[in-house]
Amino acid sequence: MPNFLPVDVGLIIARFSLRSIIDIITIAFILYWVMILLKGTTAVTLLRGVAAVLVIGFVISSVFELTVLSWLLKNSLPALLVIIPVLFQPELRRVLEQVGRRFTVMNTPDTAVSHTIESVSDACATLSQRRHGALMVLEKETGLQDFVERGVTLDAEPSSGLLVGLFLPNSPLHDGAVIIRRGRVVAARCVLPLSDNTSGHLFGTRHRAAVGISERSDAVAVVVSEETGRISIATNGQLETDLDVSKLRGLLGTLYGSAPVNNTNGAVLSRS
Repeated sequence: MPNFLPVDVGLIIARFSLRSIIDIITIAFILYWVMILLKGTTAVTLLRGVAAVLVIGFVISSVFELTVLSWLLKNSLPALLVIIPVLFQPELRRVLEQVGRRFTVMNTPDTAVSHTIESVSDACATLSQRRHGALMVLEKETGLQDFVERGVTLDAEPSSGLLVGLFLPNSPLHDGAVIIRRGRVVAARCVLPLSDNTSGHLFGTRHRAAVGISERSDAVAVVVSEETGRISIATNGQLETDLDVSKLRGLLGTLYGSAPVNNTNGAVLSRS
């Protein structure tokens, strides 16, 4: 063994070139970027489980020279190419959507953005005071047309009065979410996907729907709790809770607008 090791290392080094180094760095960067995108999702736990099973299996088969187990493990690797996309379909879709967002430019006028932020913030203040549950989704680059078509189609300029009226308990449109696109309220009573990740908190359907739509798109979702009146905001699968109107306005300015709007609290979105 000592005689072969220097020869093998020498051959490997001799085959290295600038192209090989670029290849390795590129693959490492892609894997690192994918792991960053998957951080905090159930996919990480599943990947750890799959990796642990494979490593333990290969170690046991090598130590005890188990031919059948070794054969099964080696032949199971190609099957993983089919299984992984099935298991991690939501996460892979999220990765591809984020790649696509890099090539999409949001062209909503600044005046429409500012008006939307003010309308949503003022509406949330009123809804929170009255403890009326609400869920408002602000569409960005990722289109939400599939969810718009499931709801009641509207075409109205957002205003505090309109949004408060839509979420009145006796209103026929108070269930589900309101979707706002490019300064227009385009749909109400929309059914959104629920998230399985609630970060250990016992949230209701509205909060899970807010996190769910933020996991599948770059939309910003604002929630008002019917039980407590607390205001929350969800983006990129993260939920920030217990916001006052000033912090909400500042976060919306940062996450939805081009610049913070009246943000005097320095609010920063964090996983709760």
